[in-house]
Amino acid sequence: MALYAIGDIQGCRAALEDLLDVIAFDPARDRLWFAGDLVARGPDSLGVLRLVKGLGSAAETVLGNHDLHFLAVHHGISQTKPKDRTEPILAAPDRDELMDWLRHRPLLLRDTTLDCVLTHAGIPCLWSAEKAQQLAHEVESVLQGPDITKFLADMYGNEPALWSDDLTGTTRLRVITNYLTRMRITDARGALDLKYKQGLEKIPAGFQPWFAVENPALHVRHVLFGHWAALEGKTSHPRFIALDTGCVWGRHLTACRVDDGALFRNREGCSGA
Repeated sequence: MALYAIGDIQGCRAALEDLLDVIAFDPARDRLWFAGDLVARGPDSLGVLRLVKGLGSAAETVLGNHDLHFLAVHHGISQTKPKDRTEPILAAPDRDELMDWLRHRPLLLRDTTLDCVLTHAGIPCLWSAEKAQQLAHEVESVLQGPDITKFLADMYGNEPALWSDDLTGTTRLRVITNYLTRMRITDARGALDLKYKQGLEKIPAGFQPWFAVENPALHVRHVLFGHWAALEGKTSHPRFIALDTGCVWGRHLTACRVDDGALFRNREGCSGA
């Protein structure tokens, strides 16, 4: 039995099917973790949702920022983005079933046997894996409860940029969500710059990749994450495994066999964005 962690699919179903063939995935034997952003700019977001949901207990996914945005679209809080190709989901006969399944996905996955954790964007220097999991549960409980529409309406925004244990209500949930689904760079305190979307070369003064900021409380062997396609899977920090290798941008979809760190990719890119 092996655990494979797979990067951002963003609607590239054909690429995912090809990657599952490459790794010879067997749902009776293996497990899959997905890094989130199942939907968005690729050609078949509906197909991706159906495929991942259909894998049942053999697969689990964390929520990414694009997944959360589409939940907001489904609930009438927001509109689809111009470059997204998610309209078929809105017209699908199983739309409500798929969206109910999606809102019950976690923001963090952890395997204590393999000593690893997965979130869409990472874990900030302010939190241990245990604290990140506890805070993720706070957001998950709201997403899965009767106040989901209020949460989705309030989740947009870049402030507060820095975590504090004293935060409450909307601001507390928003900053937890931003750290787990939108983070790329922080300063030494852990304060976010959510406008930055490029690679490692042009990071503004005073900021670093979140995984380069010392975190003495994070006692896990590996942190796996997606979200940052501009890294092209490179962190220079073996402990941190970047899974988003830009499949939707014409590159490849990546799987990491977590048991031994072996990397695999599909054979062709996605005709996406």
